Amino acid sequence: MKLLYVLLAQLVFSLPAIAQQTQKPPLHGKHWMAITGKPLAATAGAMTFQKGGNAVDAACAMLAATCTMWDVLSWGGETQALIYNPKTKKVIAINAMGVAPTGATAKFFKDKGYNFPPENGPLAATTPGTPGGLMHMLANYGTLSLEQVLAPALEMAAGYPIEAQTANSIEKNKALLKQWPYSKKLFLTHPGQPREAPEAGEIFVQQDLLQTLTKLVDAEKAALKQGKSRKEAIMAAYDRFYTGDIAQEFVRGSKEQGGLITMQDLARWKPLEEEPLTVNYKGIDVYKLQQWTQGPAMLQGLNILENFDLKAMGYNSSKYIHTVYQAMNLSFADRDFYYGDSHAAPEEPIKGLLSKAYARQRARLIQYQKNDPRIGPGDPYPFEGRKNPYLKLLKARGYEMDTTKRNFAPKHDVGNHSAPAEYQDRLWRGTTTMEAADQEGWVVSVTPSGGWLPACIAGNTGVGMSQRMQSFVLDPTLNPFNVVAPGKRPRVTLTPSMALKDGKPFLSFAVQGGDTQDQNLLQFFLNVVEFGMTVQQASEAANFNTNQLWLSLGGSKTDDRKPKPGQILLNKSTPEQVREELKKLGYTLSFEDRTSGPINAIYFDWKHGSLWGGSSNHGEDYGIGW
Repeated sequence: MKLLYVLLAQLVFSLPAIAQQTQKPPLHGKHWMAITGKPLAATAGAMTFQKGGNAVDAACAMLAATCTMWDVLSWGGETQALIYNPKTKKVIAINAMGVAPTGATAKFFKDKGYNFPPENGPLAATTPGTPGGLMHMLANYGTLSLEQVLAPALEMAAGYPIEAQTANSIEKNKALLKQWPYSKKLFLTHPGQPREAPEAGEIFVQQDLLQTLTKLVDAEKAALKQGKSRKEAIMAAYDRFYTGDIAQEFVRGSKEQGGLITMQDLARWKPLEEEPLTVNYKGIDVYKLQQWTQGPAMLQGLNILENFDLKAMGYNSSKYIHTVYQAMNLSFADRDFYYGDSHAAPEEPIKGLLSKAYARQRARLIQYQKNDPRIGPGDPYPFEGRKNPYLKLLKARGYEMDTTKRNFAPKHDVGNHSAPAEYQDRLWRGTTTMEAADQEGWVVSVTPSGGWLPACIAGNTGVGMSQRMQSFVLDPTLNPFNVVAPGKRPRVTLTPSMALKDGKPFLSFAVQGGDTQDQNLLQFFLNVVEFGMTVQQASEAANFNTNQLWLSLGGSKTDDRKPKPGQILLNKSTPEQVREELKKLGYTLSFEDRTSGPINAIYFDWKHGSLWGGSSNHGEDYGIGW
C-alpha cells in the first residue's frame, strides 16, 4: 500500500502544470489588470482605471489605499517599484526608501545597549518614503491628478469597515500601542473594554490622516489655480509633506516620543530613479532593484541555477529542492555580507556578484551528497578586476578562506536557538504588493512596506512611522556595507520583480514575506519558465524556504538573527519519498499547508493580446481585470 502511495505521489508531482487545479481562478483581462493585498485596495485600482488612468495611476491608488488600510504598512513607510515605460521600452527603478535620520549612528544605538536598531517605536524610524515615492511616480508617469488618485484613500480615511486581520492585529499589539499617545488615540477605539481594538466590520475613522491627505490635495489645487502644470501641482503637494506644515507636525510628534527625525532630514530626502539590475536567464531578461534591496540575490540564484538542467530534475523532486536550496544559500551568504546602500560608501562589488563567471564558481560548491552548513560569502572582487578590501574583516568575523573553492566558510554563524515560532515570524514578516498593467503597455510592480502595526504615529498627522532601521547592522564584521549612518538607506528585503522577453513585458511579479521574498519569487519564476505553470498555478505552487541565512528583521540579540543551517520549510503535500531523501541529505524538515508566499503576478500573453493575472491563495490578496 505504501508503494502505491509513493507511486501516486510521484505521478502527481510529475503531471503537466496545465492539469493542476487552483483554489482561485486565474484572472483575465484585455484592457487592464490591478492586483494587490486587499480586495478594497484592488477595487481602488479598478476605479482608477475606470476614470481613464493608466497603470501608474492605478498602482498609486492601490498604494494609497493599502497604506490607509494598514495592510501591514502605512503612509510613513517606504516604497520600491519597477515601471516599464512603453514609450522608451525601458524598465525604470524607483527608490523611495527612507534614510537614517540625524544622530542615528552605530555608537548611538550601542550606547543604548542595542545589538541592532530597535524593532518598534520612534527610534526604529527612517524618514518616510511612500508619500514622496507615490507623488514622484504619479507626477512623472501617471496621467490623473493627485486628487483623483487619492479619492479612494480619502474616502477610506473618513471611515471604512475594518477587516478582521487588521482589527485583530491591533488587539494583539495593544500593550505596545498604549506606549505611544497618538497610536493609542487612533487604534484603541474601545478604551477600557475587554477588547479595546475595533471589531471586524466596524467603521474605522482616521480623522488626522484624512486631514493630512486633504492638505496634499489642497496644495495641488492651489498650485493649479496659480497656473502651475499638473506635475508642478503634484510636487507642490510633495513640498507640503516634506517641508511644510505636515513635515513640521511629523517632526514635532516624532521628537515628542523620542524620535530623531529633523526638518532637515525630511527636506534633504528625495526619491531616486535608478538603473535596475538585470541578468538574462535562458533568453529572459529579469530585472530587480539595486543592492540596497535583497533583489540581486534572486539574480545571483538564477545565474547559479542556469548551470543545471532543472527541468530534467523534476518539479520539487529531492534533487531539485536540494539544488535550488544550495543555490539560495550561496546567494544569501553574499547578500548578508556584500549588499548595502548603493548611494553611500563603501561601494558594493555588484558587478562581480552578478558575473556569470562568478556564478559558475559558486555553482561548483554545490554538493549532491549533503547540505553544506559551512556556506559563506564568496569573493566577487576578482570578477570585476579588484582585490577584496575586506579579507581581514572576514577573518575577524571568524571566516576561513578555502583557497581552492573561494568560499569564506563560517566558524560561528550557526547556533540560532530562538524558538521556531519566533524565528518564523521574523523570517516571514510581510507587507503588501501591487501589480498593474494597461493596454497602452505601462507595467508597474511595487513592494511597499513600513509603518506596520504596531505603529508609532507621528503626532497629529495620522501617519505611522517606519520600522526599517532594524535592517541596519551596528557591527561591520556582519556587513561593512550596511552599518547605520545618518542619510543612509538600510539594506531591505523589499523586492519587486519584472521580466522581459524579446524586448517586451513577459512577467511582473512580487511577494511579501521578509527574507523569504526572493526565495519564493525565484521559485515562482522557475515554476513558470521551467515547468510551464500559469501565473495562478505558480502563485499557489508548493515552494520551500531555507533558514540558512541571516535574518533582516527582529531579534534583539545577535544569536536571534543567525542562520539555522539545513532547516527547510516544505509543503505538507511533499511525498514521503522526497521527505526521506532530504533527511538523508542532512535536512531538518518542517511543514506548512501553504508555502508559496502571497505572490501577485501578471503574465503578458502576446499570442492572444491579453493579460493573465495570478493572485495568491495565501492571504487576502485580490485582483481585478478587464
